[in-house]
Amino acid sequence: MLLMFEEQSSRSHNMKMMHTYEDEVKWLQHYASFHEILLVGDGDFSFSLCLAKAFGSASNIIATSLDPYDAVISKYKNAKLNLQMLNMLGAIVLHGVDATRMMFHTDLRMRKFDRIIFNFPHAGFHGKEDHPPVIKKHRDLVFGFFRNACRILRAGGEVHVNHKTTPPFCHWNLEELAFKNSLLLINLVDFRIADYPGYNNKRGDGSRCDHPFPLGEASTYKFIFSTAITRMGEASPSTSIYQNIQHEPTSLNPQFASRPSDITSGNHILPIQASIRNDCYRTFDWYFDHAVNTFGRTDYDVADYVREGLRRGHDRYMFEHPGRPTSDYIIVLEELRHLSVLRSVYLRSLLLRQFDHH
Repeated sequence: MLLMFEEQSSRSHNMKMMHTYEDEVKWLQHYASFHEILLVGDGDFSFSLCLAKAFGSASNIIATSLDPYDAVISKYKNAKLNLQMLNMLGAIVLHGVDATRMMFHTDLRMRKFDRIIFNFPHAGFHGKEDHPPVIKKHRDLVFGFFRNACRILRAGGEVHVNHKTTPPFCHWNLEELAFKNSLLLINLVDFRIADYPGYNNKRGDGSRCDHPFPLGEASTYKFIFSTAITRMGEASPSTSIYQNIQHEPTSLNPQFASRPSDITSGNHILPIQASIRNDCYRTFDWYFDHAVNTFGRTDYDVADYVREGLRRGHDRYMFEHPGRPTSDYIIVLEELRHLSVLRSVYLRSLLLRQFDHH
C-alpha cells in the first residue's frame, strides 16, 4: 500500500513537472521559446517584439539592424519604444550589423542559432525593381546573407526568408542563391502578416522609409544546411538533388507537420526534411526506433541504452563515411542533441494526452 502511494505521489509530481514544462514552451507560427533566434535587418524591430511578446521573454532573441541606433530611431517613429520593450524583455539588440558580413561580428561569430530570419530583404531603391542591375543588387545582398547565415546556423537549424513571390521579386531566385551556399529549400509557406500581431513591415529606405510596402503574395522560405549539396558541388538546385535526397520521418513536433499545400512550389514537391538530418536519422535509426518501441517501459537501463546507441551510431557513420574526419561525426551528434530537445517536447505533450484520456 505504501509503495502504491509512493508511486502515485511520484506520478503526480512528474505530471506537475511536465505541465510546468509545457506551460513554459511558447509558440508563434514557426518559432518557439526554446529556439535561439537571430533577426537580421529588423526595421523598426516590431517583428522581434512580436515574438518576444508571444514567448513572454526575449532572452532567446538577438535582433539586429544595419543602421546605427540613432538612425533607427530617426527613421521609424515606433522604434525607440520597441527597442525599450525588447531590452526590458531580455533581448540582445545589435546595431550596425551587415547581413553580408555578420559571421565576423564580435557578438555573433561564436554563436549558433536555431532560426535565422531575414524579413523581406532589400538592397535599397536604385531604380525600377525589374531592371537587371537592380535585381542583381538584391541578389548580391541575399547571396551574402546566405553565405554568412550557413556559418552561424546550428546543426538542424533553419534559415527563414520572408519574400514576395510575384514578379519581379520572384526573379531573385532565392532557391538558387541558397543552393550555392549549401542551403536546401525544405518548405515554402504562405506568409500572412496577421499571424504576427504588432509586426509592421517597413520600406526602410528613402523619404517614405517608415511607410509599409504592399506585401501582395509572399511566402516564408525555409532552408537547412545540406551536406548533400556540399558533396554535389556546383550542381543546379533543379537537378537530381530532389530525386536523390532521402526523405526523413515526419517531424517529431506536431507544430512542424506540413500540409500538402505548404510544400508545393511551382510544379514540384519539395522534400519535407532533408540534408544533415538524414545523416542523423540514418546513423541513429536504431536509437530512434528503440525509443519508439520501448516508450513508457521501465525495464531498460537508459544509460546503457544511450551508450549503446552512440556506439552503434559511431560505428555506422565511420563505416559509411570512411576517411572523413571525426569532427563531421561531432556535427551529427550536435544534430542528435537538437532533435532530442524537439522529441522531449513532443513526448511530453503525448504523455499528457495519454493521461488526459485515462
